[in-house]
Amino acid sequence: MSKQPHYGLLYSEYEYSSYLRIPFEKFSFIVVSFPLLALIFCIFYSVIFNFESATYTHCEVYNLLPSISAAIGSFSPQREIWQGAVTLQAIPRFFIAFQYLHLHFSVLHSQYFWIARIAFFLNIFENVALVVLSFFVSSQNYVVHKNAFIMFIIGSEVYMALTCLLQSCFKKQYPLSLKWKKRCLITNSICLIAAVYFFMRHNSFCEPYGDPVGQKLRQHRSHLDQYLQGR
Repeated sequence: MSKQPHYGLLYSEYEYSSYLRIPFEKFSFIVVSFPLLALIFCIFYSVIFNFESATYTHCEVYNLLPSISAAIGSFSPQREIWQGAVTLQAIPRFFIAFQYLHLHFSVLHSQYFWIARIAFFLNIFENVALVVLSFFVSSQNYVVHKNAFIMFIIGSEVYMALTCLLQSCFKKQYPLSLKWKKRCLITNSICLIAAVYFFMRHNSFCEPYGDPVGQKLRQHRSHLDQYLQGR
């Protein structure tokens, strides 16, 4: 009797089928949606219930909207919701970083592997910095929060730039994907430069916003407070 059919039978006994399959694109979209939806909730909740405190600044000039740090870390339940969302997305993002590393190794020439490794470590670094700045909030641990935020911004920007560079070196080109990545990088860079400029200008000059806008905003806020108190 031949041994080959016997081994084939033993192998078939250990075969299994997966019960749940999630496409990588949908999985990634779900993961990145956690902090985005949490941020939107925190901002709107802070505007409705903590507007005065969330828009107050050290030089007693009120902002039009709460800062991100104030919205996600200064009040409850915003702080707990943001921290929960960041925690939920942290471990899956480590998995996604490993998947991108394997992808880059499979579609790049070997001379570009060192860039792929740097991009991988920056991806991990960015994720860790996001977790740190979320749990060390500015109202309680400003120095740690500030440094973690700076590391998060630098890590994410350099990672985006390296991702565009790596995709331009793929064995097989994907022009549409590369085009959108470059657009996102440019848009994000412009927004970052504008945010840094206005942050420094605000801290240096403490300029109030224009009276027409400010008066209308405070009138709407006053009406909203009266409505909430009457309920």
